[in-house]
Amino acid sequence: MADRVLSVNAYTTFDLIDAVAEGHGWTEEAVGVLNVKTPRGENAPDEILLQLELDNTGLEHLPAHADTVTLSPEHARKLAGELERYADSVEKEGQS
Repeated sequence: MADRVLSVNAYTTFDLIDAVAEGHGWTEEAVGVLNVKTPRGENAPDEILLQLELDNTGLEHLPAHADTVTLSPEHARKLAGELERYADSVEKEGQS
């Protein structure tokens, strides 16, 4: 990914995952980076950051950028639970 905004290293949660950007009247597919981390430089961080960046080299509609969602520990646990629930559902459907 040229012109990368997020730092990608051995600690990045997911790199090169399939992603889709959607807007009014357009949809574009690209690989992306999805990362979970806590802010640096704080003794006891009280938030979790969920970051997403799509490889903009193949996108016509989006400039280089990354999106970040700030989650409380409670929100992060709720999201983790929802991901588990949907993963179980997809696995059960695949076994049918």
